[in-house]
Amino acid sequence: MLIGLLRQLAKLPLGWMHVVGGALGWVVYLLSPKYSARLRANLLQSGLWQDEGDYQRILRRNIAESGKAATELIPVWFRAVAPVVKLIVRAEPIALVEDAERRERGVIYLTPHLGCFDAAALWAAQRRPITVLYRPPKMKTLQPLIEAGRGRDRVQLAPATLGGVRLLLKALRRGEAVGILPDQVPGNGEGVWAEFFGRPAYTMTLVGKLAESTGATILMAAAVRLPAGTGYAIQFTPFDGNPSGKDGPRALNAAIERLVSLEPAQYLWSYNRYKVPSGAKAPDGRDEVRGMRDEG
Repeated sequence: MLIGLLRQLAKLPLGWMHVVGGALGWVVYLLSPKYSARLRANLLQSGLWQDEGDYQRILRRNIAESGKAATELIPVWFRAVAPVVKLIVRAEPIALVEDAERRERGVIYLTPHLGCFDAAALWAAQRRPITVLYRPPKMKTLQPLIEAGRGRDRVQLAPATLGGVRLLLKALRRGEAVGILPDQVPGNGEGVWAEFFGRPAYTMTLVGKLAESTGATILMAAAVRLPAGTGYAIQFTPFDGNPSGKDGPRALNAAIERLVSLEPAQYLWSYNRYKVPSGAKAPDGRDEVRGMRDEG
């Protein structure tokens, strides 16, 4: 019943969804001091602003963009695939994708919490099947929505478990694509501490392991929102540096930083990127650090 309702709502213009989302972003920001404080602190930490006026401009835009990230999931998840793919107005430089595909070793698309990463996955699936790593929701009632919205067409979902990692490896060895949110905080034992915008962040080691095992090409990607709900533009950038070894996590974070710097107002600064996963030691070696413990 709920999925049927969402499919009806998905017929509304994307621009309308973005207007509602922009308002929702401000409501959440004003009603949740914890959320708003984290958003401001993470944006301030990034240094991706020139002066106080520029910081305030990016902040105001980001509040609205964060709301759009939520409401745009209705059309992106619950419209038919073809109309969603048409929302991708351009994808460039396409030569990076074509070169990666010609190697036939698989493609690892790294899509941070920037713009609409779900739209990017559907676009990539039109070229070859893609297996997307995701974290199953704590609220089990949301699982059917995620499966209906994300796991369709040639997009296969892989849970963030050992079994899910096996699915990623199999896909790459078939020469297919995988999609990963590289700035998602991994579980204890699945990452190391590496600098992210000047502060230690628990960073996944999975990307380096996948690339080392398969020889797959890594591409950074972000589906940036265009003005007035006119669609998205996917921006690809190459992964510079070695993703494996001791310095791999820092190279991963540096690649994310470069991509975010292209459109900082659309990054999800409210995400608790600097949290300490349950059971992990904080970067200074202590078991407990006030204000940094895992909050979900």
